Amino acid sequence: MITILLICAILIKYSSNIIGWFGELWTKKELKKLPKETYTILNDIMLNEDGHTHQIDHIVVSKYGIFVIETKQFNGYITGDKYDKKWVRHFKGNKKMYYTNPVRQNYGHVKAISELLHIEDYKVFNKVCISSNAKINIKDDGEVSLLHQLSEDIMAINKEIIEDPKTIVKNILEKNIKDKKERKKHINYVNNHKDTIQENMCPKCGGKLVIRNGKYGDFYGCENYPKCKYTKKI
Repeated sequence: MITILLICAILIKYSSNIIGWFGELWTKKELKKLPKETYTILNDIMLNEDGHTHQIDHIVVSKYGIFVIETKQFNGYITGDKYDKKWVRHFKGNKKMYYTNPVRQNYGHVKAISELLHIEDYKVFNKVCISSNAKINIKDDGEVSLLHQLSEDIMAINKEIIEDPKTIVKNILEKNIKDKKERKKHINYVNNHKDTIQENMCPKCGGKLVIRNGKYGDFYGCENYPKCKYTKKI
């Protein structure tokens, strides 16, 4: 019984990592539909650009461009715009949850690739793959693809703009950080950064959390009170 409870606790703690792992696995499988003679697929690439590390889920290199792909596992009904800071998940009863906009997030990876390889921006494509069954209502210009559409959306871009894809693949692999300590350091930084964001943002309405004084001491409250009554212990 104790063993079962321990396993359940571990699964709950690392559930987001497990879900993310499956999402990337399904994206790899989808990308294998691309013709091997034309497209080279690179997975789990970490690059250092001007002192900042970027962990990129997938990169597809072809004579038609470089596709930098961020995989996301969302659930429910998601709305937003490619320029929004946050996307919104809608629940019954007008409840909402806010996610960091992955198009904006992945743009940093796109710029890193462009700077490191000295390639013009228009040759590097920002792609976000939604590998779940979420209903997506996002205003974008082709950056967002559902899993089953990803390979087709990539192949739909068919103007030759890259002269030497093999050299680009070689350069990316040479710059890829494989050192486990460096990768762990990056993961720890990202996790700490996420914690900071979550502490300062209301998960219900997206407002800023501010310190308030109550009957039982200080606590975090939403700046949109009384419309939003979310609170959190300090």
